[in-house]
Amino acid sequence: MGSPSKRVLITGQAGFTGQHLAAHLSSLGFTVVGLDADLRDKAAVFSQIQVLRPDMVVHLAAISFAAETDAAKIYSVNVVGTLNLLDALVEFGSAGMRVVLASSATVYGNQDRAVLAEDLVPAPTSHYGCSKLAVEHLSQGYRQKLDILITRPFNYTGVGHAEHFLIPKIVKAYRDGLSEIQLGNLKVEREFNDVRDICRLYADLLMAAPVMGSNVVNLCSGRPIELLQIIELMNEISGRLMEVKVNPLFVRDNEIRSLSGSTTQLNKFTNLDFRYAIRDTLSWMYTA
Repeated sequence: MGSPSKRVLITGQAGFTGQHLAAHLSSLGFTVVGLDADLRDKAAVFSQIQVLRPDMVVHLAAISFAAETDAAKIYSVNVVGTLNLLDALVEFGSAGMRVVLASSATVYGNQDRAVLAEDLVPAPTSHYGCSKLAVEHLSQGYRQKLDILITRPFNYTGVGHAEHFLIPKIVKAYRDGLSEIQLGNLKVEREFNDVRDICRLYADLLMAAPVMGSNVVNLCSGRPIELLQIIELMNEISGRLMEVKVNPLFVRDNEIRSLSGSTTQLNKFTNLDFRYAIRDTLSWMYTA
């Protein structure tokens, strides 16, 4: 579907994922454009989309930190902002254009299972997760006019990731020469994928043929990594030992030991080819 000569709009192009995705799509021959308008400003969004007239869209722009406390801002940017964008694309975009919307694996909430698949009933526990689920629901009403794919990314990281996220926080502690760090339960396993692999998946989804059935797909590898292994790898990469102190405030009650995403649906759109192991990612971040 489509070709690398297409004009791709990336909302949130200046953000962590957006910068990496823009570079990757450009390397494939796509013409990449960004959106300068505040998504909450409907008139400004309509005006820019009318000028840009993209062939494809990857909608990344959002309040992406799950611990954000300004609930009104979360909903106005994530929900109302997406509504404004979709309305503008219907008005000025081409019929049936591919639009990839970034939701989040946080929409699953606390499910009592280790592998999360798209057919589970979402049960978000935060305003961030609720806002992303609202985006998923409202977007379904646009599927007759736009070819919408909803992605639920699991944890991923890389160079440029904000330091309040877990992996960048750990890498920064090593780079700053700290002797100790406070973390939660070191025995839990979670996905920590590489942003470069995620960007390749976004590119694949832009060009993938339509798939019958659900338009919701996990962005995941199905490869959970124990947090303790992250520390052990960073000890090797940095050449020194870090003392880890478990902070009870970071430990959740009834926390599932291992948690990852099902790749079954993703495999319908693309041949999974994750090129970067967690050691590659950590080394990249540490030496950047």
